[in-house]
Amino acid sequence: MNRVFITGASSGIGAALAFLYARRGAQLGLVGRRTDALEALRTSLPGGGHEVYELDVRNREALHAAARHFLAGGPVDVVIASAGISAGTLTEELDDFDVFEAIVATNLNATVATFEPFIASMKQRGQSRLVGVASVAAVRGLPGAGAYSASKAAVRNYCESLRVELRPSGIKVVTLVPGFIRTPMTAHNPYKMPFLMPVERFAEQAVRAIEAGVSYKVIPWQMAWVAALLRCVPNGLYDYFAVRRKRKPRLHP
Repeated sequence: MNRVFITGASSGIGAALAFLYARRGAQLGLVGRRTDALEALRTSLPGGGHEVYELDVRNREALHAAARHFLAGGPVDVVIASAGISAGTLTEELDDFDVFEAIVATNLNATVATFEPFIASMKQRGQSRLVGVASVAAVRGLPGAGAYSASKAAVRNYCESLRVELRPSGIKVVTLVPGFIRTPMTAHNPYKMPFLMPVERFAEQAVRAIEAGVSYKVIPWQMAWVAALLRCVPNGLYDYFAVRRKRKPRLHP
């Protein structure tokens, strides 16, 4: 039986991955901020022995304690750091600095803290997976979303560094790069979302990539082409179109 530890399991991508792994017979450690949502998820999952941990992933001590508790039940095969938040931020707005810090702490720092407790035991086995969740927003900086774009670009580069560091150990580091996925995070985006994908389909493709140990996977495939093209677009042309793009709402309008 595979054992899988997932942060951000209360909803969205984390919950969809939990459902899919549970259907495959995995035993899960589920981390989220809302006890009611975690308990509802655990009740709905097939199988048994799933553990839930109500905590904020920015609390490194609490996150490590949850990891140690789950590790006490046996070796862990897959760790997925899918906790993430998004909001519009403007550097000129002083009230947005705390939002910027929260986004970076949740999306980047908590990814590191999620992986930390598992690496030593995984090295002994050499067949495990660490999975980080970046975003196509990491490819080019989006106006009005500096914190989110920066945090996801950092996740992508961090996971690449970690992948190379751990290569001799046999641990695979997988970077998932979602495009627009139908989740609560994208539900209120005030702009068009090309190739919007149901979260269940995303989870299916993500699990296949994780099992294969793919180093970097953009989902859906259409967004992989978009991302590749965006890297090649000259700054002047990118700026011309990006400045006209609608922006994600700020928390302090």
